[in-house]
Amino acid sequence: MYLLCGLGNPGKKYKFTRHNVGFRIIDKLISFYEINNYKSDNKTLIHKGFINQKPCFLFKSLSYMNLTGPYLSSFINFYKISLDKTIIIHDDLDIKFGKIKYKKGGSNGGHKGLESIDEVLGTEYFRLRIGIGHPGQKNLVDKYVVENFKDTDEVIFKKLISLISKNFSFLINNNKDLFLNKIAEQMDQKKK
Repeated sequence: MYLLCGLGNPGKKYKFTRHNVGFRIIDKLISFYEINNYKSDNKTLIHKGFINQKPCFLFKSLSYMNLTGPYLSSFINFYKISLDKTIIIHDDLDIKFGKIKYKKGGSNGGHKGLESIDEVLGTEYFRLRIGIGHPGQKNLVDKYVVENFKDTDEVIFKKLISLISKNFSFLINNNKDLFLNKIAEQMDQKKK
């Protein structure tokens, strides 16, 4: 069983912000693969279904991002999900907007959602890192991540999440390179 966890903050105020790309990708995967609601309460929203015939839970914490860790840890421990099959989807300031990277482990880079997860699970899970770019100065970061994308960036981001969903089966089948290459190629084609 795979666990796909998108990081974000609950509520309309944050729905389209840069910090909520994880939530938005989970929502797109749910829609694209017609994944059913499994369980929800006031702290978590969980869907269960299949991506390319692989069973998956799709997880969103409805507490604030920096409190994700304990809820995710409880879920993983209860369902005995391996960290090797856990993918956290999150925004990344250190990656150029419109680009993505995928890796296992590493530093949280000061990302509060990842810090919360690292405290309870360690760092040996997979991360799908979605580039949101950097505002240029450290003192601008807190405001930047909770702002909506500019209109032109929103168009690009919608294309990106559509391509991530369409190609996600490659990632689930442990073909990271094909997943990343397909998205990079298709993003380049869409620019022309």
